Amino acid sequence: MCGFRLGSVTSASIGRPAMMAPPAVWLLLPLGLLCLCSSTAASLSGGATAAEAAADYVVVATSWLKTKPVCQGLRVDAPANLTASSSWVPLSHSYGPCSAAAGSLSPAPADVLLQDQHRAAYIQRKLADGTPQDDNGSDLPESDCKSGQSEHAPTVSPNIGENSSPTSEGSEAVTLIEPAAGGSGAQRLPGVKQTMVLDTASDVAWVQCAPCPMPQCHPQTDTIYDPSQSSTYAPFACGSPVCRQLGPYGNGCAAGSRQCQYRVQYPDGRSTMGTYISDTLRLNPTSVIGGFQFGCSHAVQGHFPNDTAGIMALGRGAQSLASQTRLTYGGVFSYCLPRTASYSGFFVLGVPGVAASRYALTPMFAVPQAPMLYLVRLRAIVVAGQALAVPPAVFAPGAVVDSRTVITRLPPTAYGALRAAFRASMGMYRAAPPKQQLDTCYDFRGVRRVTLPRVTLVFDHSAAVELDPSGILYNDCLAFTPGSDDRAIGAIGNVQLQTYEVLYNVAGATMGFRRAAC
Repeated sequence: MCGFRLGSVTSASIGRPAMMAPPAVWLLLPLGLLCLCSSTAASLSGGATAAEAAADYVVVATSWLKTKPVCQGLRVDAPANLTASSSWVPLSHSYGPCSAAAGSLSPAPADVLLQDQHRAAYIQRKLADGTPQDDNGSDLPESDCKSGQSEHAPTVSPNIGENSSPTSEGSEAVTLIEPAAGGSGAQRLPGVKQTMVLDTASDVAWVQCAPCPMPQCHPQTDTIYDPSQSSTYAPFACGSPVCRQLGPYGNGCAAGSRQCQYRVQYPDGRSTMGTYISDTLRLNPTSVIGGFQFGCSHAVQGHFPNDTAGIMALGRGAQSLASQTRLTYGGVFSYCLPRTASYSGFFVLGVPGVAASRYALTPMFAVPQAPMLYLVRLRAIVVAGQALAVPPAVFAPGAVVDSRTVITRLPPTAYGALRAAFRASMGMYRAAPPKQQLDTCYDFRGVRRVTLPRVTLVFDHSAAVELDPSGILYNDCLAFTPGSDDRAIGAIGNVQLQTYEVLYNVAGATMGFRRAAC
């Protein structure tokens, strides 16, 4: 059996000339992965050795990148050495067999890509003028994104509230959260389960609340949260420090009650508004966050992902989950999105129970015009063992790592070099027309196995992230697209980081990447 390189990029491998076509003999490995082999090293005399050439490519069964109809669960067990300052919960794609809306149809790739253009435009407007709220200035069409199924994002399902009437209908839900270690299965928790999208570019968490008359409510799978049924629910007065701290998210006072109101506007015209409150949040049976502050939404405009209840904000703002819990969990969180919706991933609030040596670490920074965002600096891209000839200045602006952006946006110069190298390595396949913003696509009809060049993103401090094959292709296209110009800040999409645990150490200004984590 030939060697299988696990992603460390050395100066020797970066400098070695890349093979522009893979060797001709393949050997099938488990899980659909194949290891590239050559029948003899002598056949490659004068260039890279057979082992080196094999290490530059990976072969996958085309079926391996497709979602299966039944949830396969977690591929990796929860760490057994979590401490009281860490909380681990399962995570899923916002659609598919492992999601809360398991019976719903998966989104059409064209809808996902269109929604992703909205998301990218939203991030760029934040970077341009620093306005947390969006003015709905996008000129992208909206109609195709109205299904509510066009998101490709991670979701979790915590429980909210304490039962004031244990026998009332819907006041208690069976959580789908497994104990982090040593547990015996799902448990009944107080409150109601609420499926929420993880959003690292938002500051205000919210869930849909009763009363919420139609059509102001969007359909959701979970039992709707009713604050009147929770003994630990509390609103905030309009003049309270918490209400004043909402800043641009504040929306005045409720008539008569003098209760603090909030409003969040999203890039494609979607919005939520209601009362800003606090209640108990349970991530799992042992992790209880008392007095968690969030928006209790009484009116929603537009459709949100696959019948989810709301958004779990993880930005740098004072209202986010990471900020509210920093004294307990240290301002650290991480998540792992699986390669397809057939599997579950995980979300960790606090320091993961994994050795630091298993992470590729890079500095994380913020920009003053959009302080809620998390940025890193890309330094190089390696394709099939060869570093692309991209001037370092091209990567200088940095890139946002965003949980809900799907496709990575590169500086045009870097993208052009990546596309040229990728196309040269994929010359044996039939080209297909572009799909939305993806311009390097292939026709794999009748192809059982696809040979891909390995692609590695190298971040500051030599943090090398070799992409999983599911992070190279999306809908049979190269899963990258160019940004507006080389001076613009880019974005790292969640497709590229599938199967990686992405660690945000906000207090330590560090981001980490752990491969094959889910």
